[in-house]
Amino acid sequence: MPTARAFWVREPGAGEIRPVTLPTPGPGEVLVRTRFSGVSRGTETLVFNGRVPQSQRTAMRAPFQEGDFPGPVKYGYLNVGVLEDGRTVFCLYPHQTAYVVPFSAVHVVPDGVPPTRAVLAGTVETAVNALWDATPRVGDRVTVLGAGMVGCCVAAILSRFPGVHVQLVDVDPQREAVARALGVEFVTPENAANSRDLVIHASATETGLQRALELLAPEGTVVELSWYGDRPVTVELGGAFHSGRLTIRGSQVGTVAHPRRTFADRMALALELLRDPVFDTLIAGESRFDDLPDVFAAGALPALCHLITYGGE
Repeated sequence: MPTARAFWVREPGAGEIRPVTLPTPGPGEVLVRTRFSGVSRGTETLVFNGRVPQSQRTAMRAPFQEGDFPGPVKYGYLNVGVLEDGRTVFCLYPHQTAYVVPFSAVHVVPDGVPPTRAVLAGTVETAVNALWDATPRVGDRVTVLGAGMVGCCVAAILSRFPGVHVQLVDVDPQREAVARALGVEFVTPENAANSRDLVIHASATETGLQRALELLAPEGTVVELSWYGDRPVTVELGGAFHSGRLTIRGSQVGTVAHPRRTFADRMALALELLRDPVFDTLIAGESRFDDLPDVFAAGALPALCHLITYGGE
């Protein structure tokens, strides 16, 4: 039987490559040979370090996860590969050189979307879901706080909205070049504009969430995209929070935030949006699959998408 190799978190803080025996594809199934995968820095770092709280271990399971938190566990969800007929597909599959899944689990990458860019499909899908939750309106003043993968994808999509003024906020001034490429204004938190109709928070920090609340106009909303794992978060809910009738709304990709769309609809939209080459700006850093244990152990993944390459196995 054909074999493959997969990355596993053996225990918190330690990863390894394991051999996998692949089943023969049955009716309705396909064999996918991976070309690229992407590391989702925020979630996967928490998983690697064993920071998934007990109460969230069921909710945070990836579609094709094996094992359980905190480990051993095979986790990941940004995978682009090739079918035996030559078509390039995206799948919410962990880091593995080849795999067999139902055909319904793969999404054919449209012509004009390079396979490296298609790795972002899962992150763009998260951004689409966040904006369905946020429901921005024409002319809104919107701040995206946190210029990581998700925040930048949200800002890139928002830049297309007519009449919407977008500020991308981050503590790292080097993110200004990324914001410029995305076509949005960049500022650091202390210089961010006030009286915002909507703030989308994606910094995964307590101080970021507090700053997001401070930037709102009365009746404004913070859409919280950050996932904190097992870290407690404290914010000030006195003062303007009550008198300004402010709202904090959680958004999570596990639920489709649109009453007339399916998971497949949402992914198809994400892949269509990836026709725009501006998303190439978010591909920062590259490592070989064999180096994944060291990549995670180093603990210095870039905030944007780190690409994993596969050697034609």
